[in-house]
Amino acid sequence: MKFAFIKDNRDRFDVEVLCAVFDVTPAGFYAWLKRPESGRAARARELCEQIRVVHREVDGIYGSIKIARELRSRNHRANRKTIARLMARMGIRSKVYRKFRVQTTDSDHVNPIAPNTLDQNFALADAPDKVWGADITCIETDEGFLYLAGVMDLFSRRIVGWSMDDAMTTKLVGDALSAAISSRKPSLPLLHHSDRGVQYTSGRYRELLEQHGIEPSMSRTGNCYDSAMVESFWGKLKTEMVYHRRFKTKAEARAAVFDYIEAFYNRMRLHAALGYLSTEQIGVRRCG
Repeated sequence: MKFAFIKDNRDRFDVEVLCAVFDVTPAGFYAWLKRPESGRAARARELCEQIRVVHREVDGIYGSIKIARELRSRNHRANRKTIARLMARMGIRSKVYRKFRVQTTDSDHVNPIAPNTLDQNFALADAPDKVWGADITCIETDEGFLYLAGVMDLFSRRIVGWSMDDAMTTKLVGDALSAAISSRKPSLPLLHHSDRGVQYTSGRYRELLEQHGIEPSMSRTGNCYDSAMVESFWGKLKTEMVYHRRFKTKAEARAAVFDYIEAFYNRMRLHAALGYLSTEQIGVRRCG
């Protein structure tokens, strides 16, 4: 393993320095290089190449568990411990490390409040488009904050509608809901759960829900657990993508969010809570 590490890193560091660090001789290393590759070594080399491929494809987001799952889906059989050992040898790790801070919307208003029908009973989401969760977050750019509203199908964890704007307005959340309705064309009954933010309690938003026969449900004051799945998505978005970039413009942030949601999260990303399937796979499998 020492020689393998030196081989993998000799383009970055001097071989004699690496040999001194690992207390081996350069002559021994070069003699090892000339030996025929064993079947075990060939297998390890192939796995290392595939690990690098997956790690690049997911922009460094996956750790050893999800990389092992992804490799198995591509017919590369290896257990998680082997993958973790090879990743450590190559100096590859998940970039996700920063803790996400939950943000809240303004609930200091006199608008009507819908009852908490969901009340953390996530079993109500036993099929697609039975329960939707909605929430807002913000992304910092050099041009100022950009606000993102999302609507999640709690059955598949898929983001079925989203929108971005310069201000946290009723239009922002209304556009996200309209996008969800347009893309999913849900049958009724459908429960829509949100917090008590002024945007979700506004007359315009309540009219949009009523127009499409969607039942509103709202969390108790200060209770983030009713919206745990949507909050979890915000956490993934921030720790897997946003916190690792600096957006010079709002246009850059918009493009990055589109790529994360539409190209990665909704189509590729494996979810431990879904049995390491993607939101696309879970929708097909459970409805098929």
